[in-house]
Amino acid sequence: MKKIIVFLMILTLMVSIFTGCSQPAKTDDTIVIYQNKVEIHEQLSAFAAAYEAATGAKVVVKTSGGDSPYAENLRAEFQSDRQPDIFVIEGMGGYNTWESKLEPFEDEEWMDLTTLEFVVDGKTYGFPVAVEAWGMAYNENLLNKAGIDPATLTSQEAYRNAFEIIDGMKDELGISSVVAMAAGPDMRWVTGLHNFNGYLSAGLPYGDTTVLDKLNNGEPDMARLTEYADWVELLFEYADRTVLLTGNYDAQVSQFATEKSVFIHQGNWIDPWLQSNEIDFPMAFAPHASVKGEHNSIFIGAPSFYVLNNESKNIDAAKAFLTFMATNEIGHNYMVKEANMVPAFTNVELKPEAPLSSNVTEWLAKDAKYTWLQNDMPDGFGMGTIGPVYEAFAKGDIDKAGFIEQLAGLISALK
Repeated sequence: MKKIIVFLMILTLMVSIFTGCSQPAKTDDTIVIYQNKVEIHEQLSAFAAAYEAATGAKVVVKTSGGDSPYAENLRAEFQSDRQPDIFVIEGMGGYNTWESKLEPFEDEEWMDLTTLEFVVDGKTYGFPVAVEAWGMAYNENLLNKAGIDPATLTSQEAYRNAFEIIDGMKDELGISSVVAMAAGPDMRWVTGLHNFNGYLSAGLPYGDTTVLDKLNNGEPDMARLTEYADWVELLFEYADRTVLLTGNYDAQVSQFATEKSVFIHQGNWIDPWLQSNEIDFPMAFAPHASVKGEHNSIFIGAPSFYVLNNESKNIDAAKAFLTFMATNEIGHNYMVKEANMVPAFTNVELKPEAPLSSNVTEWLAKDAKYTWLQNDMPDGFGMGTIGPVYEAFAKGDIDKAGFIEQLAGLISALK
């Protein structure tokens, strides 16, 4: 019996030893970045490979976006053992969702090279992925034919005068409408987010959140809202009715691209569409005259940010990867030449070749920017709550007074 007991003790010890030897504790030094831009997955992966070749540090790029819901899939990653080291948030909405998981950046080299980092309570949490911007994009050739200098388009009065002239020259210019504008159910991001951002920040100093703060407290600025409604009415009045009411993204951009409109309410993100369709007429941005007064800037911001997972064991390596992107020529080439983005960093000397993105760099050089604030409204307010009000106004179901009244009521309901 004693022999059996001794044998079992020895066997147990051996199993324990071999089990420990065969499964040692592992330290995963691979950086995982989880991001939401499908259109740059290949380019970012190629940059990650170049980074590994230059530094020896391995980076895996995981992407969810487009038809695959990023937010839901990111939650699934965090609920598993696949937590990323770096992931993406968009404005305060993303921050509020992921605040408990975020590690702030401190004293990073790239922080002195941008003014578009994501900051909350004095702490930097977000590395700007890229710069995006929008204004009233225009066809330079058609404006010249109409005898209109785009530099004069700085107020609602100037736009109304220009729109009237162009509308009277439709046949001569070969256009179907003055502006390509869309307000249908597929395009509520254009109206309830981007256009409404004019109410929030047009004409205000960069970073001024006065109007946004009032909105989030349920307080409409009635004077400003009335001026803003005049701008919306003007765009709707001179838009093609079919595109305005039922047009999707392709229909709206195609109208501008085929030179059937002089202006389009879109941003530099349409550059890839224009390039893929070999559209090469000269174009640039003029300011939105969202409220009364003179406007000398376009809406410029970083809509998304790389953030650090505070539970990552690779935080220093993750920081090094982002610093390399912002400060190394390989990173600059990736952002500008490969991913066709406008970088948010002042040390990047490369210039985008796409026309609208190239023009954005000119506005940036002048520091002529109004703030992106639409992502800092309550979740769903822009597209879900006020988006349908634009559609009703465009259809004629409500007049301008009704448009103002409904927007004011929906803002007040946020109290």
